[in-house]
Amino acid sequence: MSSTQTWPDLRFTDIQETLETLHHWIQIVGKVRLKTMPWQNHSWHVTLYVSSKGFTTNPIPYQGRIFQIDFDFKEHRLLVECSQAGRVEMGLYPRTVADFYRELFEKLEILDIKVKIHARPNEMEPAIPFAENTHNKTYNRDAVEAIWKAMLKVNEVFNQFRSDFIGKASPVHLFWGAFDLAVTRFSGKDAPLHQGGMPNMPLEVMQEAYSKELSSAGFWLGSKDFPFPSFYAYSYPGVAAFGEQDVEPRQAFWSDEMGEYLLKYDDLIKSTNPEKVLLSFLQSTYQAAVNTSKWDRSKLERI
Repeated sequence: MSSTQTWPDLRFTDIQETLETLHHWIQIVGKVRLKTMPWQNHSWHVTLYVSSKGFTTNPIPYQGRIFQIDFDFKEHRLLVECSQAGRVEMGLYPRTVADFYRELFEKLEILDIKVKIHARPNEMEPAIPFAENTHNKTYNRDAVEAIWKAMLKVNEVFNQFRSDFIGKASPVHLFWGAFDLAVTRFSGKDAPLHQGGMPNMPLEVMQEAYSKELSSAGFWLGSKDFPFPSFYAYSYPGVAAFGEQDVEPRQAFWSDEMGEYLLKYDDLIKSTNPEKVLLSFLQSTYQAAVNTSKWDRSKLERI
């Protein structure tokens, strides 16, 4: 895999305040998709996707129509387009979560899209109701564009990695709960009941999401407790030997606290071929999962 586009610099301290605001905004949009899409296994119906302009819901069927919501990070606007009712848009600029929430539902009403969501965040603390959140209001265009351009690069490599697997696999999609781009492979075996543990996340959702044995990898933008955009890889159910395997590249490491392998974004982009290095991380951590959990690779991989 070759690339003509550079990987952007992405430092958590530069993007943090914008990231926190944008995280709430994508949760609001994601919850609209959650309430209007037919249910799919492992909550695949709730996700967003990386697009040529930003993030998108992709088409959503609704009462004999289709509508779609797009974050456009080129023109810095949110577009809502409906197959029979035209389109509306709203600006993306420094504004509170409460203001974004109010205007979005006013725009949906114009298109006769009537949706009622659980109007507070999931997987976040504190879970301030969207309509009351006047704290998060930072929107820096450079930070948003860096986040999106990094996601573009990662999305391409993740899709290449997904193509080599013929078993059940997820799309490459953006989970708005933790704001991570992820791709997951499944062995076909049932998994033990998950015990939950994510803040503001219903137990039954977690248990269905992890109902099958899996190997998952993703790209996460970091947090106050771990202020480093990073790639991660884990298996479920995890076995002790998984965290003891040799994986690539040499900068990757196992975190007991998080229960997964990590590779910092900054370490990746210092390499001469980040795409190749990222593929080596994805493949070696997958091999660590299947070797320690004894997957039947002959039925799952392209020979």
